[in-house]
Amino acid sequence: METPLVSVIVPIYNAAIDLVSCLESIKRQRYTNLEILLVNDGSNDASLEICRMYARMDPRIIIIDKANSGVSGTRNIAIERATGKYLQFVDADDFLDINATRLMVEAMEESKSDLLIAHYCSVMPGGKTQVYGFLPPDAQMDKAQFARHLMEEPASFYYGVMWNKLYRRDIIMAHDIRCSEEFTWSEDMLFNLEYIRYAERFCSLRTPVYYYARQKKGSLSASVSPAKVLTTKASLFAYYKQLYIDLGLYDTYKLQIYKYLVAVAKDM
Repeated sequence: METPLVSVIVPIYNAAIDLVSCLESIKRQRYTNLEILLVNDGSNDASLEICRMYARMDPRIIIIDKANSGVSGTRNIAIERATGKYLQFVDADDFLDINATRLMVEAMEESKSDLLIAHYCSVMPGGKTQVYGFLPPDAQMDKAQFARHLMEEPASFYYGVMWNKLYRRDIIMAHDIRCSEEFTWSEDMLFNLEYIRYAERFCSLRTPVYYYARQKKGSLSASVSPAKVLTTKASLFAYYKQLYIDLGLYDTYKLQIYKYLVAVAKDM
C-alpha cells in the first residue's frame, strides 16, 4: 500500500546557526514520502544559502523565499503550497527524532484520526532533556474525550503548539484554517482551537518525537508584556468557550476555562 505524502513545513528566519541540524533531522527521516517546504522569511544571515545547498542535494525540498512577515504569514504561505495528505510543522532551531514522521503517520492511519499529538523533549541548557506529554499513552479519543483532557492542562505547550502534531490538510483547506497574522503570541493555540472544531477523532503518541530547543528560545512569556498576554488570552478565551458550548460541556468545565486566563504553561 502506498504511503501518504507528508508536507513538512519549516518557517525560517535568521536560523543559520541551528538550521543544518534541523534539516538533517528531516532529510534523514525513515519515512521518506515527504515534500519539505522551507520558507525563508526574509532572513539576512546565511539561512537561504543553507536551504539552497540542501535543495541541490534533496529533490523533495521546495524553497519559498519571501519578504519578512512573521511566522504566521510564513506558515500560511506554505499551507497554500502544500500538497500532502498530512501537514507536519518544524521550527528551524529544533529537530526531529529519526522515526518521528513514520510513527506519527502510522498512528494516524491506523486510528483513522484527524489530529495526532505526540510527546516531546524539551532540551535544557547543557543538553539535558525532559519529556512532556499529558494524554494517556497511545490513546484514541472522540472530540468530547479529547476536550476533557485538554481542560486538565489548557495552557500547556503540549496542546498549544503546532510542532508536536500531525494535521490533515483536507480539513485545513475545507474550513480555511490559517495561522492568525494579528496575533504575535499564542497564535499556534488559536490555530489548534480552530482545527479542533472540525476534527472528530484524536490520537496520542507517547514516544517523544520532537526536540524543542528551550535553551535557545528561553521563556516566551518573559519576552511578551503582561498586558499583551492578558489581551491574547482574553481573545482565545472566546474560542475555548465556544468549543465547549458546542460540545455541551461548558457548564461542566466553566471554572477550568476561566482558570486558563491566569494559567502559566508548565513546560515552556
